[in-house]
Amino acid sequence: MLAELTIRDFAIIDQLHLTLGSGFNVLTGETGAGKSIIIDAIGLLLGDRASPDLVRAGQEKALIEGIFALPAALAASLEPLLRDNGLESDGGELSMAREIRRGGRSISRINGSTVNTALLAEIGGALVDIHGQSEHLSLMNIKHHVDLLDRYANLGESRSALARVVRQLNGARRELMTLQHDARELARRVDLLTYQVNEIGAARLAPGEDKALEMELRRLSNAEQLLKLTQQVIGALEDGGDEQRAAVDMLGQASHALGRLIRIDPTLEDLQRQLGDLTEQIVDIGREVRHYGDGVEFNPERLQQTEERLSLIYNLKRKYGESIGDILIFGERAQAELNGITHAGERIEDLLKEEKRLLREIGALGVQMSQARRAAGERLARAVEQELADLRMARASFAVDIRWQESADGAPLPASAFPGAAPAAGEEDKALRRVSFDGTGLDRVEFLVSANPGEPLRPLARVASGGETARLMLALKTVLSHADETPTLIFDEIDVGIGGRVGAVVGQKLWSLNSNHQVLCVTHLPQLATFGDTHFSVAKDIHDGRTITSVRPLAGAARIEELAQMLGTPTDVGRENARALLADTERIKTTPPAAVDFTQRG
Repeated sequence: MLAELTIRDFAIIDQLHLTLGSGFNVLTGETGAGKSIIIDAIGLLLGDRASPDLVRAGQEKALIEGIFALPAALAASLEPLLRDNGLESDGGELSMAREIRRGGRSISRINGSTVNTALLAEIGGALVDIHGQSEHLSLMNIKHHVDLLDRYANLGESRSALARVVRQLNGARRELMTLQHDARELARRVDLLTYQVNEIGAARLAPGEDKALEMELRRLSNAEQLLKLTQQVIGALEDGGDEQRAAVDMLGQASHALGRLIRIDPTLEDLQRQLGDLTEQIVDIGREVRHYGDGVEFNPERLQQTEERLSLIYNLKRKYGESIGDILIFGERAQAELNGITHAGERIEDLLKEEKRLLREIGALGVQMSQARRAAGERLARAVEQELADLRMARASFAVDIRWQESADGAPLPASAFPGAAPAAGEEDKALRRVSFDGTGLDRVEFLVSANPGEPLRPLARVASGGETARLMLALKTVLSHADETPTLIFDEIDVGIGGRVGAVVGQKLWSLNSNHQVLCVTHLPQLATFGDTHFSVAKDIHDGRTITSVRPLAGAARIEELAQMLGTPTDVGRENARALLADTERIKTTPPAAVDFTQRG
């Protein structure tokens, strides 16, 4: 439960500290005093969207803090979540805080550690359930009806299991759609990849092949000139000519002359050895050049082959990469993609089988949930009608309409599975009908109401009277709250549209919830306020030219005075009426519920 609440510099509240009781707490006061602002502050503490406009004028930040006393079961269920997020807790108490800065930044804390707003809202949702005036609108939204029914029927685990299967199906269908998308485009892609893989594979490329072919092409293209130049080198080194002697002969002559010099001057012997080495090198060079020349040939056929091979390689480079290595990598990738597409047919077949299996599973789970919902819907209708009778709508009727809608891509179900269908046998039950579904199951749930005898049941959204809408909402919330494990329930002016004659009944209904909940209610009805185990008065005052909101607990004469003010008669007669109301309330509280006659008060 919410044990303590502290609010600073929020809207018209400068500083406020509340110590709340464990039972039924009521907040009363003049319109505009700030009662709903307190509820808004609690909403922010639980993760509602923050606005810098909520910071009190002249201040830089607003702060809302709450200390919660946790029931043992709730503490145990929250412990893994707190532990996973590094939030230490002694198990019995949890603190939450929200700081809103004028610059727009919001800071959230749990047990003193900074957390994101999503985690604050997740944990806060397990601690407090706020039913504000906007709840009237939420009940008008048909999409919420299935959620309310499932909450009453305690189908949370079944619904989660079905939702997991639906998510699996949606994933399989998305993949299937991707694979089946534009089959003609896929076929064109297969043709292109096949051509590319075959073209690169047929070339049988070898790394570095292009460089070797380019060199060979140069030799083949210049064979005649190479042969001529080779002969010139050999002639200059070995053969000589009519006008010029060969280099070898001239070196031999030089060696002979050097030998004669050495006989005169032996210091030149080293030069003779060098000259001998040079002569041998010239002879070796001549031999190599002659060997090279013997290999030079004019081969037009080989020249053509080389040119064609290089042309093929250059063409592949233009398409697939700047080098043979790039071309080979492109071919490998194209082959891998082609393999993936080629195997897509097998994957499509597997996905179709998976889709069929998941649809059958969804159908089976959906039928089980639908049966549970229909049974719970009957119980809910009777319980709501009983609550409406207590709220002076004894002749009102309430029903939960549950229907299936057929769809071509829905879950396949035999005819016998449909509500109200006669049992089928043999071939009759093999004809499957497909029912649409979503993460909630097969059912389309809508609450129907007939406020007066003789009128047909109509959708809840068509109920015109504000008072009737408020009482219908209260009846639903009362029934559903008994099945709700959230420890703190807050009702913000739930009595809108309800007169004093019904106010006492509403008060008794809310007070009865305190057997397993802490209840906090903002009200203008004295008949409701008398049921509060703890009564707070909210007032708006002006101090030093500033408007501030203050809250004080009421007891004894102060409470009598507040109730008299709410009755509109702050006189001795009004105070006596207030005492009578309190005495009557005490009598109701101490009377067994089955013995209370709701028609006798108001």
